[in-house]
Amino acid sequence: MPKEQKIIQAEDKVLRAKAKEVKIGEITSPTIKKILDQLKKSLEQEADGVAIAAPQIGVSLRIFVVSKRAFEITSGKEGKFEDQVFINPVITKLSKEKEEMEEGCLSVRWKYGKVMRSEKATITAYDENGKKFSRGATGLIAQIFQHETDHLDGVLFIDKADNIVDLPPKKHD
Repeated sequence: MPKEQKIIQAEDKVLRAKAKEVKIGEITSPTIKKILDQLKKSLEQEADGVAIAAPQIGVSLRIFVVSKRAFEITSGKEGKFEDQVFINPVITKLSKEKEEMEEGCLSVRWKYGKVMRSEKATITAYDENGKKFSRGATGLIAQIFQHETDHLDGVLFIDKADNIVDLPPKKHD
């Protein structure tokens, strides 16, 4: 059985720090590869996880991974996607149109609330091979870009959310 990856919870100071940029020359290094591997494993073990940022595993670097699950949910197609890596992501454009969206977080376990997010977002980042790319998104993926970028700036969704509720999973006997 592989060792379960620990996801840092809200009270940990690393989640409140502004994460550091990854040096471009280090993107393909064994250290970053190991961090990406840990992020993907952490995300994989959480059935409801759609994305995770490096600070959530205790690493204060500007990296996040969007789960293939998120792309499957938004496209309605399964098995056609891979986890997508965003290194040194910068949101370059946000729509003026905003929408109140239901949000939760693997680092604020079982709490959910409504957050005002731009309906569309464009992000520029580097992939795991050090290649720069831009990607536009709407709906869930745009929301993820904003939520994960907040993580990299030391902001948690509960700082912005209204109507926060605690919804722990039901215990099955």
